[in-house]
This record gives sequence, structure tokens and C-alpha cells, in this order.
Amino acid sequence: IGINPTNNVVDVTNYVLHSLGQPMHAFDAAAITGNEVVVKTLPAGTKFVTLDEKERKLFAEDLMICNQNEGMCIAGVFGGMKSGVTEKTTTVFLESAYFSPDSIRKTAQNHQLKTDASFRYERGTDPNMPFFALQYATQLIQEIAGGEVVGEIFDIYPKPIDDFKIEVTYHRINQLIGKELSNKEIEDILLGLEIKLENKTSEGFTAIVPPYRVDVQREADIVEEVLRVYGYNNVELQPTLSSSFLSEFPKKDNDSLQLEVSRILSGTGFNEIVTNSLTKHQYAAASESIDSANDVHILNYLSEELDVMRQTLMFSGLEVIDRNVKRRQNSLKLYEFGTTYHKKGEKYKEFSRLAIYLTGENASESWLDQSRPVRFHDLSQMVYQLLNKFGMNRLEIADVQSDLWSYGIEISHNKKTVVTLGKVNPKLAALCEVKQEVFYADFDWQMLRENYPLIVDFQPLSKFPEVKRDLSLVIDKSVNFEDIRKLSDRNASKLLTRMRVFDVYEGDKIGENEKAYAVSFFLQDQEKTLTDKVIDKTMQRLMTVFEKDLGATIRK
Repeated sequence: IGINPTNNVVDVTNYVLHSLGQPMHAFDAAAITGNEVVVKTLPAGTKFVTLDEKERKLFAEDLMICNQNEGMCIAGVFGGMKSGVTEKTTTVFLESAYFSPDSIRKTAQNHQLKTDASFRYERGTDPNMPFFALQYATQLIQEIAGGEVVGEIFDIYPKPIDDFKIEVTYHRINQLIGKELSNKEIEDILLGLEIKLENKTSEGFTAIVPPYRVDVQREADIVEEVLRVYGYNNVELQPTLSSSFLSEFPKKDNDSLQLEVSRILSGTGFNEIVTNSLTKHQYAAASESIDSANDVHILNYLSEELDVMRQTLMFSGLEVIDRNVKRRQNSLKLYEFGTTYHKKGEKYKEFSRLAIYLTGENASESWLDQSRPVRFHDLSQMVYQLLNKFGMNRLEIADVQSDLWSYGIEISHNKKTVVTLGKVNPKLAALCEVKQEVFYADFDWQMLRENYPLIVDFQPLSKFPEVKRDLSLVIDKSVNFEDIRKLSDRNASKLLTRMRVFDVYEGDKIGENEKAYAVSFFLQDQEKTLTDKVIDKTMQRLMTVFEKDLGATIRK
């Protein structure tokens, strides 16, 4: 059985253990002071030397087999050094018992001990086996070691463990198996497994399960026993599979959705990171946009740099960037799905976020193309690709109002901010020792998930051609493209399909506080071909609005 022999007495106990599944222990009777064996617990911290010659400190709940003065064995787990059987032993005391699986499991875990005895006790042994095992071991010792029985057997079993009683119906057995079995066939299988049947009727019976079958305590367990013996291969698959019960699956599978977004980001060269939710309070204190009063503090923190839960993913991402830059990995494209933690009054709240980071060069330099530093628009392109994936096309854009970014934009959907993106404030980046430019986008992942369209609407391609018209606008530097887009949508929404800025100019050919935008307008009618008259009327209306509301000069 693969166990090194110790001596003929100990080998007998190991043999009984493996043949019957009943752990036993043999004590040197000379070590039992006071001729008394007591099963009890000892005070926590009591020192005890086990058979491996290691001194262990006992826990208050450890069950011990003791003599009149001290412990001799950790019950059901490991024997003691002083009471073990040696070549000098002349008288042996055999112990065979049933112990609670919970108690043995906890003791074995406390001492990090996994023995053959604890392995079996943890999983449940037959409470009616100790007496038989003791008799069997006694007989073997008499035959092999020439032993002689000099004392009586003590069987202390004040509260016998009853058989398990389980109500079972034939209909339920057939329903779970998926095949009609005869009542006699079911009964024969159970009787062969030493499961008695009482109170039999045409509908069912009471199964009497012996206590050693600790794995059979429910009606479903009885069905499993029947099916195991009958044979899984003997249950034919029906031409049309069906089930009497189907679990309710969520309409939106968040894990699948996260995996899908991960594939998009990873497919465009991003690497996923997973960072610690614990951070240091100095980050929140350094930012005006983060309220330190909302920090969730750790009561027993291990380090002053891990004393609060993070309110933003930005700083944990910057720490990753710093670590990589210091190892000469300067160009990074990273993303992380994470959680932020906030204290709101007496309550605590968690928010799911998606963070994207860009820093360094946009691509590795090669003979085909030169590299360049990443720009804001490299990040915004990725952001809009994800927003398009979630069907968010009616968006509102505003300048960022947080000191986490030097500049950037907030994109809202239905008047709720869905993502903020821009260049990380260098002063805050310096807290993580990051000196190069970092562009960072912070998505409200919970909002993205909630707005993910369950049904995708399709519309046919227009049969009529699209028309493009270009305008050059000289405007004040305080006017941005979002102002132009909003005015255009209000005044030409029926025909205007999209807009694109293809040139921006600032220089000595226009005023000091002015800039020039070259914008393409794409017009299309879904029902007819646009005429020059309609196109010119639409563009004239737009030019008039730009001149009136934005103070723009149209360069013709």
C-alpha cells in the first residue's frame, strides 16, 4: 500500500486503516500514567511533541487523547512522541474511534497536518466500524506479533448515530434520470447498495441509508446512486432535448461583454493590467477633484502606502507606467477594468470603471513609417470606437472640469457623463514619478453595460448619393468644434449625416485671438437625390447661423 513499515503493531493499524477505512492508534500502555485514557481539550498554547519530533502549540478546540497527566495524541490527526509503540514496548493499548469531521478538519487545518487518519475523518467514517476494526486489529496482532489479550474491550457509544431517512418518489427518480425505470429495478439497485426501503407504496418509499454513507443524505443523492449503478451510457438521448427547469440567464452577460471589449482593446495593441485596490491617501489629498473625506480607510493597514481604497484608477495605472518606464518600456498602451470605492455619509459605495492609458510613441519606428509621440486624438479615436460599439451616437461634449487632467473633454449620454478623457495633469503624474506625457480615459463601465443594446437596429444603405461641401471658418479661439457641431445639428439635422475637420490654422495671416477651421459637411437624403438648390439653401442657412451665433467669418 506504499507505506514504509514501522513495526508489526503499527503496521497492523495502518493495514486496518487502508482495508476498512477506519483509522486506529496504538499506544505504549506503559506511557498511560494512572491507567486512565481521557478524551478532552487542553488549554490553548499547551506544547505537544508529535511523532515527527516537532513541538506544536495546541489550539483551544483541539481534541486530545490524554492520560492522567498530559496529552498523548492529537485525536484523529497525529500521535505523540512519548506514547508511541517502539521496539521496547511490551504492552499495547489500541484505540479506535469515530470523530466529528468538522472538528478533525479544523484541527488538521490549524496545524497544517494532512495524515491518512485526518484524510478519512474529515470526509466522514462509519460510526459503527470502530468496534469491528478493533477486533480485527487484535486478531492480526495475535497472529503476526504473538500478542495476547489481557484486558476487556471498552465500547463507549452513549448516543448511537441513527440511519439517514430520505423520502423518495419513483416519479422524481425517473424525472431526474430522464428515463422510465421499473420500480423493481430501482429497488434492486438500492438494496444492493445496502440502502433499506421502508413504507413502500406505488408512488415511493422511505430510504434508510446507513450512517457511513455520508454522501447520501438527499433525494437527489438517491437518484444519483441509482443512475450510477444503472449506467449513464444506458440513458438514451432523445431526438428533441428538453428540460423541466431552465436557469434564468441574464439578458446582459456582463462577463461576456467585458471579454468582448477586452478583445477590441487587445486587438488594437493594448495590454490589460490588474492593479491593487489599495492605495495611499496622499493621492486624494493632492487633487482638488477628489474629496479626501470620501476615502474608505483601512483599519489595520499593512503599509502607509496602502491605507485607503482608491477613488480613481488613474494613480494605480500611473504606478504601472512608472514601473515600466524605469525598465526602459517607454511606449505603453494599457487598459484596466476595476472598481473604485467611496464613503458617502455612513454608507459605502462601489463603482465599476474602465481605464485606458496611452504614453510614449504611437508605434515602433520602422523603415515603413516614422514614429511620433501619442496625441490626444489617438486616445479619443479609441474612445469613440468603444462608444460606437455600445450604440452611443447622440453624445454631448464639454471641456473637462477636473484637475486630474491638464486638458480634455467629458462625453455625456442622456445628460450623464459616460467617459472623461485627456492629458493627465503633470503635477499629479509626478506623484508617481512619471515625467512623460500620459493620456488617460475614465469610463463609467456600469453605465456602458446598462446602455448596451440588446437588439441592434439596421437600416438599408441609401440608394441616393452623398454630397460633400467644404467651409473655411475663421472663429474666436474660445469657440470649439462642439459648438459648430451643435449648431449644425439644429439647423440641418434632416440632411446632415456627418462632419469632419480636415484642417486647423493659427498664425499671422489671421487675428491673434482667432483660428481657422476647414470643415467638411456631408449631406444625404434617404428618399431622393439632392438638387443643387437644396444643397445651396442648406449651406447658406448654416453659414448664416455661424456668422450670427459664433461671430464666424466665412472664407470664400
